[in-house]
Amino acid sequence: MLLSSMFLPPVLIQKLGCKWTIVTSMCCYVAFSLGNFYASWYTLVPTSVLLGLGAAPLWSAQGTYLTIMGNAHAEKAGKAGKDVVNQYFGIFFLIFQSSGVWGNLISSLVFGQTPTHGAVPEEQLLSCGASDCLMATASSNSTSHPSQELIYTLLGIYTGSGVLAVLLTAVLLEPVKGAQRTREGKERAPRTWSALLSTFKLFRDKRLRLLVLLPLYSGFEQAFLAGDYTRSYATCALGIQYVGYVMICFAAVNALCSLLYGKLAAHTGRTALFALGAATHLSCILALLLWRPHPSQLAVFFVLSGLWGVADAVWQTQNNALYGVLFEDNKEAAFANYRLWEALGFVIAFGYSSFLCVSVKLYILLGVLSLAMVAYGVVECLESRKLTRPLAVRQTKPEEEGETQTKM
Repeated sequence: MLLSSMFLPPVLIQKLGCKWTIVTSMCCYVAFSLGNFYASWYTLVPTSVLLGLGAAPLWSAQGTYLTIMGNAHAEKAGKAGKDVVNQYFGIFFLIFQSSGVWGNLISSLVFGQTPTHGAVPEEQLLSCGASDCLMATASSNSTSHPSQELIYTLLGIYTGSGVLAVLLTAVLLEPVKGAQRTREGKERAPRTWSALLSTFKLFRDKRLRLLVLLPLYSGFEQAFLAGDYTRSYATCALGIQYVGYVMICFAAVNALCSLLYGKLAAHTGRTALFALGAATHLSCILALLLWRPHPSQLAVFFVLSGLWGVADAVWQTQNNALYGVLFEDNKEAAFANYRLWEALGFVIAFGYSSFLCVSVKLYILLGVLSLAMVAYGVVECLESRKLTRPLAVRQTKPEEEGETQTKM
């Protein structure tokens, strides 16, 4: 995905358009589901490569599509483009994050038919949470290995859902208007080589260089929740049978907040929402550093995953909307850059996941979040100056004209 973000999105979007880039990329996801039917190096590695190649164009085309359609709707309705784009991203991420509810519910119900083991021993609880340095053992309280029949049932449901999604998108998704595509095509060089380099050319923009920490942190925090919170907190203290339900709580809150933020941004502005996301994740990180998870505190596992979803919804909706608004003339390259840095966050986080203590990972999250918010604040200051400068110029012009008439 990291390599794909550098080159593929602008080229595919230019050649195929947003709609067919989305359809083609979704097929890569279906291929990965198929590869899991016979899990081995020879099936999972090639299909993982396909998945990574398709992920960046899919997300870049989705961001570009929503931005174009949002601005088109705003123009017709006489509304501010950024407000409608924000609302579009909110609706999209409501539906997208709800997939975490249905996907985890399906897996929990399917694998819930496997018998579980007994209570978690107290000595294991001592190595759960922030004190986990990869010494915790979950074998005593986790479920036994699911039967092959259950695995095939789950994969069949996932693969069928993927195929249905591809067909629905191909048949029902409205293509981007031809006039808009033509206008955009004139604004940038049609050559493939130019499209390949557009992702890197945009990096000359100072604002983009400052904003790279936001998608990087997004990759870090998502990787922590998926890899460390589920293992070192939920599985270690409760058992693997609770992981799906904890993630359902995260996805449900995330989905509802995504819709809420899309509408709320028009009234509060994006800065207030970014502050909310930063404050919520900061509180969660500090709580995870201090908390010692125990099965008797079942509600806390769900509260923390829900709060993580409150903040993650900010990063997903507002980061995408921010990139779409600030880099409206280079949407494809901007969203490719966003996915590039988010993918790098995943790579780094999953890379150090196997040899760092959970407490160290939480301190890394704390540091990256702080730096990202400082850099974001600088970008907002630059944007506010840019907006006030033309106003100052317009105010001085009448005064100059009045002085000239007086002299005459």
